[in-house]
Amino acid sequence: MTTTEERPAYSAPKLAFLRNAWRGLTSMRTALVLLFLLALAALPGALLPQRTLNAPKTDAYIAAHGWWGELLDRAQFFEVYGSVWFSAIYLLLMISLVGCLTPRSFEYVKSMRAKPVLTPRNLSRMPHYTRFVTERTPDEVFADSRKRLGRWRIAEHGDSLSAEKGYLRETGNLVFHFGMLGLIVFFALGKMFGYEGQVIVQANGTDQFCNSGIYAYDAFNAGLRVDGTDLNPFCVKVNDFTAKYTDIGQPIQYTANVEYQTEDDLKTWRPYRLEVNSPLRTGGERLYLLGYGYSPTFTVTYPDGTSRTQTIQWRPVNEQTKLSEGATKFDPPGITDPAVRRTKQLAITGLLAPTAFLHGNVLTSARPELDKPAVAIDVLRGDIGTDNGKGQSIFEVDQSLINDGRLKKVARKNLEVGQDVVLDDGTKIRFDGARPWVSLQVSHDPTQGYVLVCAIAMLLGLAASLLVKRRRVWVRATLGGEGETGTVVEVAGLARTDQAGYGEEFTRITRELGKGS
Repeated sequence: MTTTEERPAYSAPKLAFLRNAWRGLTSMRTALVLLFLLALAALPGALLPQRTLNAPKTDAYIAAHGWWGELLDRAQFFEVYGSVWFSAIYLLLMISLVGCLTPRSFEYVKSMRAKPVLTPRNLSRMPHYTRFVTERTPDEVFADSRKRLGRWRIAEHGDSLSAEKGYLRETGNLVFHFGMLGLIVFFALGKMFGYEGQVIVQANGTDQFCNSGIYAYDAFNAGLRVDGTDLNPFCVKVNDFTAKYTDIGQPIQYTANVEYQTEDDLKTWRPYRLEVNSPLRTGGERLYLLGYGYSPTFTVTYPDGTSRTQTIQWRPVNEQTKLSEGATKFDPPGITDPAVRRTKQLAITGLLAPTAFLHGNVLTSARPELDKPAVAIDVLRGDIGTDNGKGQSIFEVDQSLINDGRLKKVARKNLEVGQDVVLDDGTKIRFDGARPWVSLQVSHDPTQGYVLVCAIAMLLGLAASLLVKRRRVWVRATLGGEGETGTVVEVAGLARTDQAGYGEEFTRITRELGKGS
């Protein structure tokens, strides 16, 4: 059997390495370095498009930057807050703060219970020192000292008295760091139990969005503990939308007049003026206005006289001019045979220009306002893929259907409002104009109140640690020796932190103690 003396010699270096690694990780210097790295790691999330917020814009950025965009994508720069490297820094910072604050908390409790230190033998070596003689007795001097230093922590040691003040500095320091730790923890819990979802709502006063399940969203990002079955119910509809621009087309303000219903009262619509930096708060949810676009309206009149009208949102491809692209799809009426129906479905694809002008033969938009809407469309007929059970984007058609010949182009034309195009079978497609849609985001974070409390605690703790000074005062009173009468009083002071400003306080204390001498 292996004895203690026969244990492998390499275990000691391993333990020493682990011990030194733990000490290094839990040092305050390491915590500050990790905090700086966390702030640095968050910069790509602010400078680069994030896939969870705007997937089309992210894909467009990657395509525009070639190999560089693909390299950033592989390195998770477009999913910063869920990346491995950001999570690693986040976790290491939390461990470092816990390991750093635990021993400091015990030391703080120990120092709060301890008495002020003993009076040094030679007070004249202190940074602040004065000596005077008084006719009062030592007991009277100490009684006066306790009165003058009433808010200080005081301890008497025979012929001397020691006092200390400024414990709030270390309290503030700990409050600041515990607030930072709480901020990190509650932010992580918020990501675990919170969710965000985006949805497009037509600004026509009739279409509604109800927060009843994830199926109602166009995009939904759930926390690890959210399954989407227990959302706080509310409904919202957008009555109108207004955008203001500068003379060169830069946006100034977005405003949407909405009405909403809450879980408490699902019968009453309440008005609210929704703006970009003024979210609607309903219980635990916040409703944000993200952006907007336009939905063209097409009316299809079939040879038998039956007509169908649809208004479907198209997505902007140029945010400055709101030039948009999309697809509006129609099923033929009155056809019950699926095989026949898949030969007569229509898809209208192309570009929508809010303020149209022709650059040669190419339609483009001059400004984002809906002043002169026009479309450049391709009309496709055949199988649009709505019966195959596969999901597809509402903004485009399945290119494989075109490649296979199941969906064929039968017309191409530029249309202004009121104009139409007639297909070879007599079907007429009319462009009836466009109306705005708005993009809304619903955010739920059950820890936002705790995050606010931790942030306030950090500010208060930082203020206390910067403004409060830790300082000590010693008073020694002895009867005069040979050649002296009365009581000899020595007063010394020491600032344990920055000494700026303590000289004036020490002078005031000694002046008050010396009265009557």
